[in-house]
Amino acid sequence: MIVSNMEILPDRRIVRHLGMVQGNTVRAKHLGKDLLAGLKNIVGGELKAYTELLTEAREEATARMLAQAEAIGANAVLNVRFSTSSITSGAAELFVYGTAVVLE
Repeated sequence: MIVSNMEILPDRRIVRHLGMVQGNTVRAKHLGKDLLAGLKNIVGGELKAYTELLTEAREEATARMLAQAEAIGANAVLNVRFSTSSITSGAAELFVYGTAVVLE
C-alpha cells in the first residue's frame, strides 16, 4: 500500500477514486509518566514518554486507516493528513485521513 501526503504521484496514474478513509485512536496519559513529565518540565528537555505515546498513536491510527483502504480495494492512500485534539483532561485523539485510490 502506497501512502503519500501528495495529492498525486508524478509517475503513477489514478484509475479509480474510492473516497476518504480514516483512522483514529484516543490515548490517555499514564499517571506515572505524567508525574515524570511534570518534573521534566522544570528542568527542560524532551518528554520522551509523550513522544513514544504519540508515535504509538500515529502508528495505530494509520494502521486503521490502511485497513479501511484495503477493505474497499485501494492500493494507495494519497493526500494523507494528521490531526490531534484534546478529548478530556489527560486524553487526546489522533486522527489520520486521506483519499483511497487505485493506481495503475
